[in-house]
Amino acid sequence: MIEFKNLHFEEPYIKFHNFYKAALQNNQNFIEAMSISSYSILKNEVDSRFVNLKLVDGDKFIFFTNYLSSKAKQFETHNQVSVLFFWDSIYCQIRMKGYIKKLPIIENKIYFQKRSRRKNALAISSNQSRVINSYDEIIKKYNDTLKNANLLECPDYWGGYSFVPYKIEFWEGKEYRLNKRNQYVSEANGWKHLILEP
Repeated sequence: MIEFKNLHFEEPYIKFHNFYKAALQNNQNFIEAMSISSYSILKNEVDSRFVNLKLVDGDKFIFFTNYLSSKAKQFETHNQVSVLFFWDSIYCQIRMKGYIKKLPIIENKIYFQKRSRRKNALAISSNQSRVINSYDEIIKKYNDTLKNANLLECPDYWGGYSFVPYKIEFWEGKEYRLNKRNQYVSEANGWKHLILEP
């Protein structure tokens, strides 16, 4: 589930919320999953992964992760990202491009205390993306953390990111590939609406 706060009044945000509600009503699996692509300056390559969108607050899309992860390092050196949702229950994909930044520490702490203890145990115990000897070692670290750590204390290396889109495209799949594509581009005086050919 995605939480919506202070829903932005501009058309692409309303449209996103409406598509979300339609997908939710159609029992969309993994509705919060979004693919986010970033650029590595060090490796000169693009990288993608799925993360869970937790919150849309005004014009900001928010998710949480490990600040020592590969993606976090990429965000630090190149703050432009590309995002993709695909909701097959309504045959819709939503593409975004935007700029990303860390959330304030206080917001991380507040959100961390709302999460389940088991999720927090993993956030504390995992050195995300680091090489480890075995899966058994991961389980041991997790169980040790679950028993012994303060599971309400947000570690410094965990927190949220928000990105604000400057381009959003809504793609609706239609019969015979007569697909409907509405694109919105942020300009100085508001969002410009474009209709794209399939």
